[in-house]
Amino acid sequence: MAPWCLAAGIRTFCSKKYFCKVVEGTINEPIENVADRIIAESPDLIGLSCYIWNIRCVRILGRLLRAALPNSVIVLGGPEVSYNPKAVLEECFWCDYVLCGEGEYPFAALCDALNCSKSADIPGLCRRDGDKIIVSDPYSDASEPPSPYCDEYFEALKGRIAYLETSRGCPYSCAFCLSSISSLRFFDMERAKADMLRLAQSGTQTVKLIDRTFNANRKRSKELWQFIISEHGKGIPEGICFHFEIAGDILDAESIEILNSAPKGSMQLEIGLQSFNEKTLDYINRKTNTEKLKENIKKLVAPGNIHIHIDLIAGLPFEDLASFAESFNIAYSLHPNMLQLGFLKLLHGAAMRENSAKYPCIFSKEPPYEVISTQWTDENDLVLLHKVEDALERLYNSGRFSKTLNYVLSTTGLSPFDFFRDFGSYAAEHCEERVSLDDYTEVVYEYISKLEGIELSVLKDKMICDRLCSNASGKLPPVLKTQNPDIKKIRLAIEAFEENRRKPGIKRGFALLESENAAVFADYENKDPVSGRYELKKVYY
Repeated sequence: MAPWCLAAGIRTFCSKKYFCKVVEGTINEPIENVADRIIAESPDLIGLSCYIWNIRCVRILGRLLRAALPNSVIVLGGPEVSYNPKAVLEECFWCDYVLCGEGEYPFAALCDALNCSKSADIPGLCRRDGDKIIVSDPYSDASEPPSPYCDEYFEALKGRIAYLETSRGCPYSCAFCLSSISSLRFFDMERAKADMLRLAQSGTQTVKLIDRTFNANRKRSKELWQFIISEHGKGIPEGICFHFEIAGDILDAESIEILNSAPKGSMQLEIGLQSFNEKTLDYINRKTNTEKLKENIKKLVAPGNIHIHIDLIAGLPFEDLASFAESFNIAYSLHPNMLQLGFLKLLHGAAMRENSAKYPCIFSKEPPYEVISTQWTDENDLVLLHKVEDALERLYNSGRFSKTLNYVLSTTGLSPFDFFRDFGSYAAEHCEERVSLDDYTEVVYEYISKLEGIELSVLKDKMICDRLCSNASGKLPPVLKTQNPDIKKIRLAIEAFEENRRKPGIKRGFALLESENAAVFADYENKDPVSGRYELKKVYY
């Protein structure tokens, strides 16, 4: 949203009317193509938003723009340059200015100053003055910023994820995060509701709230959640999902009651828990009631109406492999729809980077500045956890092996962490990073089939059920295909009953089970909006 917010600042704060255009690109396209689109506009002033995920591209883009547009002014802003402006100006010869902190007003003020060829006291502006570099503190404004939603924004959206900001700042001061640096304030309630409706009607399927802790104000969050529920199927079309980042432990009973009443698939909740190690949380200034957090997550997961996403961070202080395994097992036991395993990143401006004496660790000097080792978790441990992450993403978060995982863990008695650790290491040796689903399924089958207590017929059946209800091709991979010569005859007999008939135009996946005289089938319509899976029906014969 940053470029659109800056454009709104120009419309609102500039003393004169300037032609302003947002040029968007992705990190997956040739940088030269993005440069060509900018150069084609012959701009007097170029503003580039900088983050850990695009700064490498921006550095290349900036050099291309400087070579093609020697008289244009290039300004950098965003979190990746706001807390190290001196180093940026020293390194990036092609950059004229760095704006630190919030940009709507400062960028507009810079436009006016450059247009009038006058010096001005612009907050957050960092620049060169001969051999010196003048640095300013990051700017933060207590007032409500102008709305970024203009006709051009909606024309450019084209069904992609829409982002909505209804507050800035964060009540927490986690040592690895930048969100609390800006003072916490909330935007007008009616503006928030109007923006929700406008974005919901834009053609997007997902509206993602970028408020860092959406429920920091309980009364406000409850009113907005209730508003979404009341407008569902009216001002908010069915099929639209709102995504919120929340603190799970501060939810009260009324908030949970409201969320439990939300139409299925209308909301997603992302709950950052980071760790269940109390010493770790205290040391990174994360105030969390872990018992309340676990209790609340269970209550949110139980109805199955909201996609629940929780995340852990590897590499935090006092979190060794054993401690992380404990946090992982607790998080897994809560049965979220997604369990993200992330890795600590040492961001410019964050306390964990600025105070190396308190938070000693080795991290990559290149973005995204990921931790390499700490005094609690060495490099080998973190390499192992990356393998756990890969297995977790492919097996659990994909939703493709749910029944299989439940069977394996309940049968073998393995803890979730032990299983994902061991399988992750096995998969790293037996398959390429880019592997087809069929080949990966074969690796999964081969590994699990060797575990103590596993019955091959039951394992195969669980994997067949998973495949049919998670993959709309309706086809089984070679390792799961049934060799029963009577499968066509059995299928015709089952589908002869009216309740089992396939609707015209709807694809069906069908298979026979080996551990019992039963068939299973899934019709590929009406995917569950929370689990992402199709309903599976079992018929005995």
